[in-house]
Amino acid sequence: MAIKGFQKLSLVDYDGYISCTIFLGGCNLRCPFCHNSSLVVGKLNENEDISFESILKYLDKRKGVIQAVCVTGGEPTVTSNLKEMLLEIKKRGYFIKLDTNGTNYFVLKDLLEQKLVDYVAMDVKNSLTKYNLTTDTNIDANTIKKSIDLLINSNYEYEFRTTLVDEFHKEEDIKEMSELLKGAKKLYLQKFVSSENCINSSLHEVNVDKANQFVLMLNKNIENVYLRGY
Repeated sequence: MAIKGFQKLSLVDYDGYISCTIFLGGCNLRCPFCHNSSLVVGKLNENEDISFESILKYLDKRKGVIQAVCVTGGEPTVTSNLKEMLLEIKKRGYFIKLDTNGTNYFVLKDLLEQKLVDYVAMDVKNSLTKYNLTTDTNIDANTIKKSIDLLINSNYEYEFRTTLVDEFHKEEDIKEMSELLKGAKKLYLQKFVSSENCINSSLHEVNVDKANQFVLMLNKNIENVYLRGY
C-alpha cells in the first residue's frame, strides 16, 4: 500500500466526527482540475511511504479522542490491500469514511456489504456523456452509473460531490446530471480553486451566480444540493 500522507486531526473531513485522514497514492483518472496531482501522477517513491503500522499505533493511542478515519487519495480503491487496511481500522472501533471516484463498482460494493465503510463520498465528475473528456481517460461510464445506483438504492450513508469547472460544466451537463442522480439524498457542488498543485492550473471556476442556477436545476431531482467553498 502507498500511504503518502496522514493528517492526524480534522474537524471538517467527516461531518459530526473528530477524524484523521489517510492519503493513498495512485489513481486511475487524470482529471485536469485535480488538486492532489502529486498523489495522482507524481512518482510514487516507496521510500517515502508512511507505514500503516505507525498509523495503527496512533489510532490505538488516540482511542476515545479520534472517532473516525477518512481514507482518500488519489483513488483508494486502486490500492490492492485496501480491504485489509480497513479491517484493521474497524477492529479498533473507528468509523470509516471513504472518498472514491466510483470507478471500481465491485470493490465499493464489497466494502459496503462487509460493513467496512460507514460513509461514502463519491465524486461525480460530470454527465456520463462528458465523463471521459472531464477525466482525461477512457473508462466505461456505465460503471459510474452502477456505483451511483448502488448508493441511491440503499440505506448506506453517502454524499455525491462535483467540482465545478467552467470549461467542463455547462447547463446541458447539469441537466444530464440531474437525471443521472435522480433520487439522491445529497450533492455538493464544490468551487474549483486553481493552484500549482492542479494537473492543469489554467482552468477556471464557475462563478457563484451560475453555481446557484445549477443548484436550482439539480434540486428538481435531488433532495439536498449545497454549494461548498463559495
